[in-house]
Amino acid sequence: MPVLKTSLTRRDLLKMGAATLASGLIVPTRGLAAQDARDTDTVRLGYGRGGIPLVARERGELEKRLKEQDIKVEWVGPFANHAPSLQAVVGGSADFGFWGSTTPALAAILAGSPLVFTSFNVYSPRSTAIIVRTDSGINHVRDLAGKRVAVNKAGLGEFLVVAALKKFNVPREKVQFVYLNPPDAGPAFAQGKVDAWSMWSPGVDISREQNGAKDIFFEGTDLDFLIDYSSLVVTRDFATRNAALVRAVQDAYYIEGQWISEHPVEAEAIAQREGKYNDAVRDKLVSYARKNKFYEPDDDHFIAQFQRAADWLASHGIIKSNIKVADHSIKV
Repeated sequence: MPVLKTSLTRRDLLKMGAATLASGLIVPTRGLAAQDARDTDTVRLGYGRGGIPLVARERGELEKRLKEQDIKVEWVGPFANHAPSLQAVVGGSADFGFWGSTTPALAAILAGSPLVFTSFNVYSPRSTAIIVRTDSGINHVRDLAGKRVAVNKAGLGEFLVVAALKKFNVPREKVQFVYLNPPDAGPAFAQGKVDAWSMWSPGVDISREQNGAKDIFFEGTDLDFLIDYSSLVVTRDFATRNAALVRAVQDAYYIEGQWISEHPVEAEAIAQREGKYNDAVRDKLVSYARKNKFYEPDDDHFIAQFQRAADWLASHGIIKSNIKVADHSIKV
């Protein structure tokens, strides 16, 4: 049994305090209970082909910070999207997901997975979009009637199409949803096997550059309210047994997210190396100058917004039933 550790060293607290004051970013506070639960010295972190975990993995600073607390990091991935990341957590090959979408996490919880949310990230601006080829003859969401649209089931792709159809009074049954994960959806779109694709960055940005794609619905400007968030998930048992470790990982990720917000050029260069896309795509992503803001389950206002989103997803059939999100969120 390892010696129990507090989740942040005094040096880290000082660093965080100084960085927070300098940037104006508010980092959530933590409860003292997080100091007395940890039964492992190794944490397995899921990562994808972009976002905070990828940057953290490539920079190595998160591992150094956790090593100061005698925590060894093992990276698991890369995952193409959140669903397989969640499966890894539930199946026991990873301890943490990879800051993926809340929507498939809710679907997994409703299906019986023992997952809980421990932290949330709202990055802005948002850039998920429904794209079509410029020569498709599709110029508006209304033109999707009778067309095939590639989406990831119970995820950002699906909910964005449903929201777009609702906004422009297009009956859902008039559109054929083709459920494909990103590695399969990209080629299907490029080859004309589907007429449209609902996807996030960098996939949509790459397709605009390589396939002559254009937007007909853009999350950042066309969505009426935010329906999906980035989230950190673990199993309920892991959160209970390892609250101090969860706290340490979250705090380290917050610092990493702040670095990304303040260094978009460097962060996007790291993502470009993994994604292997050209400089034009990288420069477009840099131009977004995204900012990360983190929330925790004790933030009542945020949880109320998340509950509104979950209710919308349930009422539109993207997740199978209503869910009380506070019951599946743990503050460590």
